[in-house]
Amino acid sequence: MTAPPTTSRLFKACSRGALIAAAGVLLPMAAAQAATPALAIVNAQIFDGTGAAPYKGTLVVQDGRIVDVGPGVKAPRGARVVDAKGEAVTPGFFDVHTHWTPAGAPAITPKIADAYVASGVTTVNDFHQQPESFAPRRQWLSTLTTPHVNFVARVSTPGGHGADWADEATTRWVDTPEAAKAAIEGLAPYKPDAIKAFTDGWRYGAAPDNTSMDGWTLKALTDSAHKLNLKVLSHTVTVERGAVAADSGVDIIAHSLQDQPIDAETVAKLKANGTYYAPTLAVYEPVKPGQKPPADPNSPRAKLAVQKFGYALANVKTLKDAGVPIALGTDAGMPGTPHGASTLREMELLVQAGLTPSEALIAGTATSARAMNLLADRGTLEKGKRADFVLIAGQPWTTITDIRKVDRVFIDGKAVFGPGSTRSPANDQPTMPTLKAKGPLVDDFERADGRTSLDTLRLSDFDGGRDRSVEVLQTIDKGDGDHVLSVAAKMAQKAEPDAGVLLPLSRGSVEPVDASAFKGVTFDLRGDGGPYIVTINSVSGSWVAKVSADKTWGKVTVPFADFKRSGRGEGAWTGTDLLEVGVSGSRPAGRKLWFELDDVTFY
Repeated sequence: MTAPPTTSRLFKACSRGALIAAAGVLLPMAAAQAATPALAIVNAQIFDGTGAAPYKGTLVVQDGRIVDVGPGVKAPRGARVVDAKGEAVTPGFFDVHTHWTPAGAPAITPKIADAYVASGVTTVNDFHQQPESFAPRRQWLSTLTTPHVNFVARVSTPGGHGADWADEATTRWVDTPEAAKAAIEGLAPYKPDAIKAFTDGWRYGAAPDNTSMDGWTLKALTDSAHKLNLKVLSHTVTVERGAVAADSGVDIIAHSLQDQPIDAETVAKLKANGTYYAPTLAVYEPVKPGQKPPADPNSPRAKLAVQKFGYALANVKTLKDAGVPIALGTDAGMPGTPHGASTLREMELLVQAGLTPSEALIAGTATSARAMNLLADRGTLEKGKRADFVLIAGQPWTTITDIRKVDRVFIDGKAVFGPGSTRSPANDQPTMPTLKAKGPLVDDFERADGRTSLDTLRLSDFDGGRDRSVEVLQTIDKGDGDHVLSVAAKMAQKAEPDAGVLLPLSRGSVEPVDASAFKGVTFDLRGDGGPYIVTINSVSGSWVAKVSADKTWGKVTVPFADFKRSGRGEGAWTGTDLLEVGVSGSRPAGRKLWFELDDVTFY
């Protein structure tokens, strides 16, 4: 029989119960006190992106979401109030076609992010990155003040646009339905946000055409992507290929159809398929803002550029009048098409093409969000949606050039540009934090899955262009159970063709690696006699050294001090910002190259 509790035990039990009860009251109170105070934008002219007329009202934000908006809304007690008298509030802008490339302006990720934020661009699609880099780049972006970035995986044809400068680690090459399905299946583990299909090989009449993707292959690609709920955007620039894209289920044509006026049958196909149209007028403008006119405006090239741009403008108007939804894309990162500013320029050009200023604003907000299946989350200023919005000192729905008068920008309810904003210190660092080299070994080629000893994806490294050297990389048994990398190539018919391999030191070559504790690089090599080029790619540029090897295995040792800068770059050698180590070679056009490589290490 259990003894009755003592008075002391009863007191302790009652006290414990009282504390628990008190905690039940205090915890919600503490949580309420810890909640982020509401933000109220008052006295604003609100352009909500829904198609409604602008109105004077209040926008209330809490915990990154719009909790109320309207003409009769009041700022809640205790809210932080921003008086936007004389200003407009619009949804954040959405650019569905950008390239965050080191060849663009700006050239490095944190500064690209700054440029978009300062322009009120709160979401972009990035078409430039190899899927291996998606995870580390997402990690990097999480530390930056940046727009939301959707990573788009790339698929082209052998010899097609997009395959003319990258290996298959960046752009998958397909030319059959089976290959297209396999490509999407292979990309799925990287969790892309969308797929880009390079469907049209037309080189704008300025160069020999690349190959194009046939309708059967493109249909298999879109079907496979749609099963994974991935939108497909296409590089399609001719009217004929626009019809193929529509028949194949492409979701967004991410360029202008610009070789001729669009015909009624193609318009009908695009409309029936529900295809969105993002014409990237900013990249095609013959004389871009800040550029000088061509020295000879009557040259064939200059006249062709004007003609194509005329077709592009007219086709936007035709499609808009037919009810085909117009989204906003720029191809920013390409020459003369700077990040951020080009998104604003695109809206001006859409007005030039025949949209009203209100329609151009909706193209750059709600329609782009709907095209990417994100309208439930962003793109309009409505209750429950993500609090991405811009304060503008003007009325861009009346005068589209007012779009450049960006005063403040908010992403997820946080002020990121303008008065009262905060910006991550990481935006002032050119790279992710540096990693210490894991050890001397880079790759012993014992993995047959194409990955290095560092668990990074080996990259084919060969010349670019329409005619490319044909290269095969494979690990082979040396004969004693030890595996080596075999590189074999047939040189393209061009000056100085080349082929080789790159070994990333971090996943996707994103995080720089500090190898300053070592003195150089060493490896085993045999080949056709050479010469061969050893390359170290770093954040500050490429560094090269020349070596040779015959058919007998030999040890090659190259001190860091022997590497010389290759081409353009910034900064001196430090050994603290390395990205990749590679070996390659060049042979006369049409000739063959081979070498075998083993045990690449720092020493």
